[in-house]
This record gives sequence, structure tokens and C-alpha cells, in this order.
Amino acid sequence: MEIRQLRYFVTVADEGGFARAAERLQIVQPAVSQQVARLERELRVRLFDRSARRVRLTGAGEWLLPEARALLASEDRIRMVAADIATGHDGVLRLGSSQGLGERLDSVLQQLEPRLPVRLSALPHDERLAAVRAGDLDAAFVRAAHTAPGLELLPIWTDALVVALPAAHQLAGSAAIDLGELVELPLRLAPRVHNRPLYDLVVAACREAGFEPTLGPAFTNLQDTMAEIGTGPPSWTVLYQAAAELVPVRRVALRPLAGMTVLTSLAVPPGSPGPALRLLLDAVRR
Repeated sequence: MEIRQLRYFVTVADEGGFARAAERLQIVQPAVSQQVARLERELRVRLFDRSARRVRLTGAGEWLLPEARALLASEDRIRMVAADIATGHDGVLRLGSSQGLGERLDSVLQQLEPRLPVRLSALPHDERLAAVRAGDLDAAFVRAAHTAPGLELLPIWTDALVVALPAAHQLAGSAAIDLGELVELPLRLAPRVHNRPLYDLVVAACREAGFEPTLGPAFTNLQDTMAEIGTGPPSWTVLYQAAAELVPVRRVALRPLAGMTVLTSLAVPPGSPGPALRLLLDAVRR
């Protein structure tokens, strides 16, 4: 049994006929028919019913088709790994991560394991993009970014934004919060240099809501900032939904921010993706 025989078998099944399969494979029809017939003789089963006007799979063909697809997929993966080795890739995907990716990042990593080991790098937004441009990272997750000179941004999912404010504040009882209701409270954001897209997104949204936000102490890390919001003078900040799920809620209230979402994209080098990057793209799309 040869790989090409299985490929011809799958193509005939997909195209519903030997002529269309030959056209897709860019070979003559007798060659397709001959190789499929040889496969049938070797397996001792009939794969196609050729009596009808349209070629149809037999019961045996239906059973064997998924197995043939799986074997061809394995062959494709072997070729991808070999291509990585030939180009000097060490077989590890170097991926820039972002805060608050939560279960989505876990899901992507689980789909890649064990076929493709991943080395995560947590860097500020601009440094992540610079590392992809320099070839130090193969790709990077970025939030709220609309441009990345020298790179391609591939949109992958959208997340809700959540307001974190003191549990004792009167707005804590709201089902959702409009930005305009937060006009009196200082806003805690990480310095713009650390997360420029999110900083600009939130500040621009406040201005569209009719006020200039009063900036309070900087957002440092999740644990310390939540502790200060829960126990210190009233203030608020914005969290990604996945990050909000990590917050203890005893002294902090978490409420949806009405009408605001943030886009997560994958920043990749321009051009045709290599084998490792193709596996990543397949994982994030699923």
C-alpha cells in the first residue's frame, strides 16, 4: 500500500468521481483508476460502487475513509517537522503572551501539545511586537492593536471588558456600568509605555463618554491593585474578562463595562507562515 494510493482514494471520495479527482490531482484519469484498483486488490475490499452515474463509496469505503485521512494528516505533519528542521528551526514555538488570556491560552497550548512545544515570553506590548519583527519570537498575542508596522495582525477573538471597583461603592449593585457613571472616580491604568493600546482605548472611550479621566495610582499587578481598590480610597480599573475571573471578590466588585469589548490578534511576520506557525494558527482558529 502506497501513500499516493490513499491520496487518490481520498480525492476520488471528495470529488465524487475519477475524472474530477484526476483533474484536481493534475494527472490522467487512467492513472487514478489504476492505483485505486490496486489499493482495492491489496486491501481485498471494494472501495467504490462504480455502477451508478456518480461514483459512490461502498460500506467498506465509508469505514476506511477516516483512517486514510488520518494517515495523510500524519504524513503532512512529518513533512512540516522536516521542513522546520531543514530551515534550522529548533522545533519550539516562541510565542509572546499577554495578561488575561486565561482559558483560551490553555486551550491553544493543549491543542499544540505534544506536537509542538511552546516557549512563552511575557513582554510589554511594544517589546512583544519588536521581538516578532526581530525574529526572536515566532508570533505574539496582542490586545486592542489596530496596526503593527512590518507585521500582520490576524484577528482571533473578542473579549468583554470588566470594571473593578470597591464592593462598598454604590455602583457595585449595578448589573452593568456605563463609563459616564465613573466620572468621579480616579482611574488606575498601567503606564502607557507598558500597554499602549489598552491605555489609549480606555482613555479614548472616556472622552467619547464626555469626560477626561482622572488618573489615580498606576495599575502595578493584579493582586496589589485589587487589594488597593478594595481597601483604599475609591478608584476603578478595567480588566479583561479572563483576568477578572482570577480576582477574589470579597472587597472588589466586578461588573461588565457596557458596550466595550477588546479585540485579541496574533501578530506574525508577513508572508507565508512556516509549519510551526501554521499549527498555531490552526489551534487558535479552533
